[in-house]
Amino acid sequence: MDSVQTLIIDTFTTHTGSKYPAFELHYQLFGCPLGSAPVVMVNHSLTANADVAGPKGWWKAIVGPNKTIDTLQYSIVCFNIPGNGTLNQTFSTPEDFHAGDVAALFLKGLAHLGIDSLYALIGGSIGGGIAWEMAAKAPNLTHHLIPVAADWKANDWIIANTFLQKRILEHSKNPLEDARIHAMLTYRTPQSFDLRFGRTKNEEFGIYNIESWLIHHGQKLSKRFSLEAYTLVNHLLASINIEREGQNALELIKNITADIHLIAIDSDLFFTPHEDQKTYALVQPFKKNITYHEITSIHGHDAFLIENEEVSRIFTPIFT
Repeated sequence: MDSVQTLIIDTFTTHTGSKYPAFELHYQLFGCPLGSAPVVMVNHSLTANADVAGPKGWWKAIVGPNKTIDTLQYSIVCFNIPGNGTLNQTFSTPEDFHAGDVAALFLKGLAHLGIDSLYALIGGSIGGGIAWEMAAKAPNLTHHLIPVAADWKANDWIIANTFLQKRILEHSKNPLEDARIHAMLTYRTPQSFDLRFGRTKNEEFGIYNIESWLIHHGQKLSKRFSLEAYTLVNHLLASINIEREGQNALELIKNITADIHLIAIDSDLFFTPHEDQKTYALVQPFKKNITYHEITSIHGHDAFLIENEEVSRIFTPIFT
């Protein structure tokens, strides 16, 4: 079953005190029927969605029949980030929410589906941040916590880039296109661009191929994403932080019973590997079941969507 489904959460109150009656949470299921196999939850990245393993799934090279995460052996659940535009769901007041609210909604969604334990909780980019938030709230939820190209907080660099994104969204004549063009510069690397384009020109339009490629990605996003949806997910990205209400990250992470697999990308210019390395150095003396892995790639942040062999190399011991 891989079509979008909807469950209703009765009255959800956000951290700001905003009340949402009958909150809709959209999700997709793949693989074995729930209750018949271990459950793997995958949290999607910024402009992706819950279609992780369908015919057009954004991670179908990793999640699927006889793939690294085998849908013949696992049940896969993936929730859409609320307000990301799925089934036209958007919110005009993004400041009502932070990433911890999304984590709380996802936990309620799991309970609604009768899932009280996960084999693995995976998230890429913002999805990894939400996975951290879920584990901090429910430290016994999963056997494996796998944040990929992610962190338990938005550091100053993430906040700076989301701040620029917000200004582009508020002031540009083509907000989605221009925001996406800027974002692509943080998701890839100079080496990746040089390898792909090599300063070649698009003779038809009289511009460099890198410019044509950026324009294409900007237009592509503007056709499938609404301004309200993108504004919300950008806001959520800046809000990732398990240290709320005076809580301490080390104490929260020590309480997580899962094996934690930190997966960074050596060339990531967005969620830089240095942040995962700092977390590992902080936590490892107190929690032995935490490991640090690196994907080797020239492609930067997007490498977790590109380097399938590298991802499989790290995932295979966990899912075999």
